[in-house]
Amino acid sequence: MGNRKIAFIGTGVMGASIVRHLLRENYEVVVFTRTKAKAEPLVEAGAVWANTVGQAVIGANVVLTMVGYPTDVEEVYFGEGGIFANGKEDQIVIDMTTSSPALAKRIAEQANKLKMASIDAPVSGGDVGAKNGTLSIMCGGEKRVFDEVLPMLSIFGKQIVYQGVAGAGQHTKMCNQIAIATNMIGVCEAIAYGQHAGLDAETVLASISSGAAGSWSLSNLAPRMLQGDFEPGFYVKHFLKDMNIALAEAEAMQLKLPGLQLAREMYEQLVEQGFSDKGTQALYKKYQ
Repeated sequence: MGNRKIAFIGTGVMGASIVRHLLRENYEVVVFTRTKAKAEPLVEAGAVWANTVGQAVIGANVVLTMVGYPTDVEEVYFGEGGIFANGKEDQIVIDMTTSSPALAKRIAEQANKLKMASIDAPVSGGDVGAKNGTLSIMCGGEKRVFDEVLPMLSIFGKQIVYQGVAGAGQHTKMCNQIAIATNMIGVCEAIAYGQHAGLDAETVLASISSGAAGSWSLSNLAPRMLQGDFEPGFYVKHFLKDMNIALAEAEAMQLKLPGLQLAREMYEQLVEQGFSDKGTQALYKKYQ
């Protein structure tokens, strides 16, 4: 990629770490996020602050977005002062938000009309993966565009897979979230069972994490549960958003997902109890 200027919209839990990786590789990164204070450490590290989305986009070769909800994605891309209103020909836009496949297709269609290019590239790996540069990145869009941005994505991603046309990355992320949703129930219930049986939970984890029951959640989130650490690597409110998208897509395909429906009900109860801004491992609170 000849031009190394990147606009990054949304510097939350994962976005901030991604920006730091890009800065270390000497990319020029212009950042915008709704709360400027969150971006100040990045500015101190070498990023340039933009006062608006439009200001960030102007002059950038690549625009990366990582915001909260599909409504935020819609505003950032299609809003009056958004990306498409300020973008230029040959600019590449990459949305890493977990959003709806239909919206990813709309972004791709509009980008094509403006002679821009688009990749939907949601990620998995949470705050740990972002900090370590080992995120799993699921990409949809034109293969030639994917090939062009792959070296940049490799700076903060380890498993980067081209899934197909626009929207395919988001569909793949739904598969990821579906697998996590029911697995989180299993992780919580395994720990609760072990503790009620009088076992040492950390010793139990040493055995089952490396066996057939092993999973990312069991290895990375179960220890946090035991320590009473429910701070977010990934927010409960955002996970609930993802489950709602997945269930809506499944309904459109006439596919029943009872496990996912159960997980959604349990996370909805967490939200009602005031745990929206905690990490997904807060599900363990239902078993304490």
